[in-house]
Parts: sequence; C-alpha cells; structure tokens
Amino acid sequence: PGHVHAEAAAGAVPGDRPASVVKPVSCEALPNVPGKSITTVTVDFPPGAYTPAHRHPGSVTAYVIKGAVRSQMAGGPPQVYGPGASWFEPPQALHLFAENASATAPARILAVFVADDNCGPLVIPER
Repeated sequence: PGHVHAEAAAGAVPGDRPASVVKPVSCEALPNVPGKSITTVTVDFPPGAYTPAHRHPGSVTAYVIKGAVRSQMAGGPPQVYGPGASWFEPPQALHLFAENASATAPARILAVFVADDNCGPLVIPER
C-alpha cells in the first residue's frame, strides 16, 4: 500500500472554531487505470469544526458516516448532508467550505479520491 499524504485544508479558520481532522485509510494504484491511484481518508469534524476554501487535484466523492456536514461548492448553494448522503467534487473544483452542521455533535465523512499515481497531497488550500 502507498503512503497517503493527507493534509488538512490549510487556511484561516473563522474565530475559535476547530479544524477538521484528516486520517489516512489507504492508497492503492488502480491497475485498470494506469497512472492513477484511489485514496481513502476519514475526515472528522468536531462540533463546530470548519474547513476553509480549497481544491483537490483529483476527483473526490465524500460520504457522510455520522452527523451532518454543511458544504458549498463554487456556483452552488450551501447544502447539508446527513448520514448516508454523498457529494462529488470534480478535479480542481473550488470547495468554498465544509463544516460540521452541529455545534454539539461530531460528524465524520469518508472521502474517496482518484488522482495521479503518487498518493501525493490531496488538498490545495485556496489563497
């Protein structure tokens, strides 16, 4: 298995809000898609957690395991996703923010990335 470079989205977190916490799960080369890998991570959102604007170098599907996450992609409205819901982010799409929709309960998502075959950085902070 490859090593996963899973940096949390860097940038200013509003006020005293906690940041989300990214935990690598796996990264494997895709034998049927030469030059690409599939990487999975969990992202924990403590109560009130916030992730600022960022992009990803590859395609991403996010699946909510528990809690509720409010997310907004450029050009779309903010949406709240609960357990079992998912969303897709095309490569380089601007993800304006993601946050725990609750100030009291934690949330967790599973994010699945398909990107270049190097298990490299998964998050590009928006400056």
